[in-house]
Parts: sequence; C-alpha cells; structure tokens
Amino acid sequence: MIALLSRDLALAVRAGGGFGLGLAFFLIVTVLVPFGVGPETALLARIAPGVLWIGALLACLLSLDRILALDWEDGSLDLLATAPLPMEGIVTVKALAHWITTGLPLVLAAPVLGVLLSLPVEGYLWVFLSLALGTPALSVIGTFGAALTVGLKRGGLLMSLLVLPLYVPTLIFGAEVARRGAEGLAVSAPLAMLAGISCGVIAVLPFASAAVLRINLR
Repeated sequence: MIALLSRDLALAVRAGGGFGLGLAFFLIVTVLVPFGVGPETALLARIAPGVLWIGALLACLLSLDRILALDWEDGSLDLLATAPLPMEGIVTVKALAHWITTGLPLVLAAPVLGVLLSLPVEGYLWVFLSLALGTPALSVIGTFGAALTVGLKRGGLLMSLLVLPLYVPTLIFGAEVARRGAEGLAVSAPLAMLAGISCGVIAVLPFASAAVLRINLR
C-alpha cells in the first residue's frame, strides 16, 4: 500500500493535477469574489466561510478525473485488480493520494486566503478544522464518481453531475461550522454532523467504489 501511495503521489504531481492546480484555482476564486461582490468588509466577512468552502469543493472537483483515468489508459488498473491488495484497499489509497495532493494543500491555504475575504480572526481555526474534517469526504466521494465513469469518453462532465449532489451535505455542514465559528456561535451540532458524514463516507464508499470497478473491469 505504501508503494502504491508513493506511486500515485508522484503521478499526481508529474501529471499537473497535484498541489499547483488546485491551489491556483482556489486562489483565483478567492481573488475574484471581492471584484464581483464589492469591497465592503462587512459583506466579505459574512460570506467568507461559504466562499472558501465552495472554492475548496470546486478545486477538489477539478482533479477528480485523474484519480483512475491514467491507470485505465495505460492498463495499470487491470494489473492492480489482480494484485494481492484488495480492490477496497486500492481505492482507499487512491482517495488518500488525492486528498494529500489536493485536499491537504487547500486546508492549509484556506486560513491564509481568508485574509483576502476579511474573514474574522475567530473564523480561521474553524475554517481550518471544518476543511480538515470535510475534504477527506470530498476525496472519497470523488473516487466513487471516478470509479463510476472510468473508461467513458468525456466522463469528466458526467462525473461532475454525479458527484456534485453528493457533495451538498458536506458543503452545508462544513460552511455552517466555519460561519458559526466566525460569528462566535456554538459549532458542536454542525461539527458533529460533518464528522459523521466524513466517517460514514470513508467507511462505506470504498466498498461501493471497489464493486463498481470490478463491474467496469469485466
């Protein structure tokens, strides 16, 4: 598993779908919002948690088609299917590699980019925590979408349509945690819901992704 994870991390960076692409998109979204809604500090501070979460979600979505597509194109996926490692372990490693190369940089960059949106000081910690809890679910759900559409021509658009509705609960509770934290309100309820969604997704979807891949590889 460690060898597979190292390979996927190297491929993600070399293929251009790693750290730079997601961070650049996240930065562009954060910079453009003040131009669109105006420079009012109070307005920017109010919408900052939602904007940061939407930007992180779209940045994750941008690189989902690379999770399995490269392995499908060069035949590596067929070899992985015959490896001693169970398919559930393979898709888990794929999701982990995507989170390390895409989700983790977004988690670390979000508090810094919050300065551009006049995010209140109280909100930095909660934006960081909400994204740290929520982005693993985005990667696991994205891996499931990649498994559903692997091998399809122009499957990226179909995958986006399939994955975006599944992202909505994570987006709602993640943005709510960040918003309540920035306003000094209690965050225990949405934080528990966000953690529950992430734990449930991580526990269930690798098995669903593995089942879908077995069907697509027949």
